[in-house]
Amino acid sequence: MVKKNTCIFISGTGTNLKALIKSSREYNFPINIKLVISSNESAKGLNFAKIYRIPYYILNLNNQLSLELGLKKLKENNISLICLAGYMKILKKKFINKYSGKIINIHPSLLPKYKGLDTFKRVLQASEKVTGCTVHYVNSKIDSGKIILKKKVYIKENDSEVSLKARVQQAEYKTYAEAIIKINR
Repeated sequence: MVKKNTCIFISGTGTNLKALIKSSREYNFPINIKLVISSNESAKGLNFAKIYRIPYYILNLNNQLSLELGLKKLKENNISLICLAGYMKILKKKFINKYSGKIINIHPSLLPKYKGLDTFKRVLQASEKVTGCTVHYVNSKIDSGKIILKKKVYIKENDSEVSLKARVQQAEYKTYAEAIIKINR
């Protein structure tokens, strides 16, 4: 099996990154993580890149040279798939167009419901009975690309934002891996 060279974009704790790294180490998993890009130099997720010896790059979206170096690193590593995993910045339209059909994201709701931020708070305030996560292709509109895969998570009566987030994240780890397998069949 020829694995796709993949870059994971992160901004925070990197729990989805960690799950994807573990999946990518399996013989028949279709990606090889060659690079991690973070929008946050203090992102805890960078520790996973260090532990697993994956090169990483800190991307400063306000600096043209940083943007050009980031693009150069993607090209040098022959990246053919970009996975956004807790990446909390909006990608430039030009970048999305350049990598059209090659950028996927995981969002903590059953899209098209609850696009954007504060998902768990909004889901609970709306007294929803079910939520979940969605893996989708990235386009120029926030959380609006073609859906690849969704997984439901039932909401418990006593759920808080913290408890619901923890259960949805557990679903995300499996769903992201399943979605990657699905698009690489």
